[in-house]
Amino acid sequence: MNGNIPVLAVTGRCLAAAWENSLLELYSRGIRIKTEYDKPEDPQSIDSTMILTIEEPLSEPRIHRAFPGGLEFLEEYRQEVVDGIKDDWIRDPNNPDDKRWEYTYHERLFNYRVPGIEESFNQIESIVEKLAQKPFSRRAQAVTWKVWEDRKIYDPACLQSIWCRILPGDEEVWILNMNVRFRSNDAYEAAFMNMFALTDLQRGIAGRISEKAGRPVKPGRYVHLADSYHIYGTRIEDFKMRFLSQIEKRSFEERAWTMELAQPFFDEAKVQIAEKVKRQTEKYQ
Repeated sequence: MNGNIPVLAVTGRCLAAAWENSLLELYSRGIRIKTEYDKPEDPQSIDSTMILTIEEPLSEPRIHRAFPGGLEFLEEYRQEVVDGIKDDWIRDPNNPDDKRWEYTYHERLFNYRVPGIEESFNQIESIVEKLAQKPFSRRAQAVTWKVWEDRKIYDPACLQSIWCRILPGDEEVWILNMNVRFRSNDAYEAAFMNMFALTDLQRGIAGRISEKAGRPVKPGRYVHLADSYHIYGTRIEDFKMRFLSQIEKRSFEERAWTMELAQPFFDEAKVQIAEKVKRQTEKYQ
């Protein structure tokens, strides 16, 4: 170990392949290091800086079967990030007795608030407006970090920024490229869900720009940069059993699902998700 965190780079045509490639590269070339969440007896995590590129983020198969969590949970998380179904769970920062969540990504991206300023900022709509007018702009970005809050809270935002830019494609179609940066990203237990939700957000941004600009816009490549892309030491054995064993036993087609196969499960879960969120929201009121 030379004191340098390895910088790893992987590419995959679809989300399932890119995530799989990133875990294999991390497991093979990552370093061992402690985290702030470790107990004294916990094994060290495997860590790296990761640059992951999904060439066609909406291509199939999108879903890797080895991600920890079921399809219902994946759809719930997508709705949390893209639709803001849990934004009512955010605590009042002026009330020290309020024990609700510190933030959601949706709230930080769509309703960013600054102390002393009454107006909130819909940063995603700002991206849409900017790129509909100037698709080549380098200024279309959204940030989540609140320096006045996040330095001191227990679980500060991992997602840091989203940056978008458009290039012309074939037949007068605009192609929306998106870069996402995480300061910290649980590669095994969270990264797949993060990317599933954020590529769906990319799809939504492309659709909104298309409406504003009056021309077709499609999602292009998605780049996921994680300063710390890691597998926690306490989860390594589960990773070997659930993930690595599937690499040995099954073909890639058997390790992944298409959206066509998953969509009935998502549709069935939507009612249950809505009821679950409603019950929890009522408890917080």
